[in-house]
Amino acid sequence: QLQLVESGGDLVQPGGSLRLSCAASGSTLKYYAIGWFRQAPGKEREGVSCISAHDGSAYYDDSVKGRFTISKDNAENTVYLQMNSLKPDDTAVYYCAAVERYYICTANADEYDYWGQGTQVTVSS
Repeated sequence: QLQLVESGGDLVQPGGSLRLSCAASGSTLKYYAIGWFRQAPGKEREGVSCISAHDGSAYYDDSVKGRFTISKDNAENTVYLQMNSLKPDDTAVYYCAAVERYYICTANADEYDYWGQGTQVTVSS
């Protein structure tokens, strides 16, 4: 059974950076597409980014394009989300999720089977 654990959330000032980690256990991530999602208070969960298992091709929501970078380290069985130029609107609980799908990834949360517990990111001065 695949298990995911996020870490790296913190309180950061606007313009700052954070790197979130999503560490997997129980199975290799080599054949899984991984997505990062976030949910702010009073808002629905939204897809931020995802990365395919096949060639590491990535998707970014327009709200984070150019500021966030997703990457995957198969040796470490971990996926990262580098977040730069953070804004107060980025404040949310961030979740990683996995689905056993090789060629493409998806930003649709309903298509993911495994979820982490979330990590809080707060952007505030």
